[in-house]
Amino acid sequence: MIEINWEEFKFFKQYSDKKSDNFEVLLDFLKSHYKMTSTKEMFETMMNDDIAQLMLKKRDMYSLEDLEKYLYKGFNVK
Repeated sequence: MIEINWEEFKFFKQYSDKKSDNFEVLLDFLKSHYKMTSTKEMFETMMNDDIAQLMLKKRDMYSLEDLEKYLYKGFNVK
């Protein structure tokens, strides 16, 4: 399991165009820095980190499905 390196996150955030939303920056950081493509892997990584857990709870995300809904909120699949 990957542990989030918050020092590297802070450096990554300096160059992010989403600086105002730490959660969005975290998602980009996991995708870019750790090369995560799996929503499940991202969720498990966040659930194993206290700070990331707080970010999820702040957005009422308590399951993998909640994160998927957030990530794919703009897609209307029929």
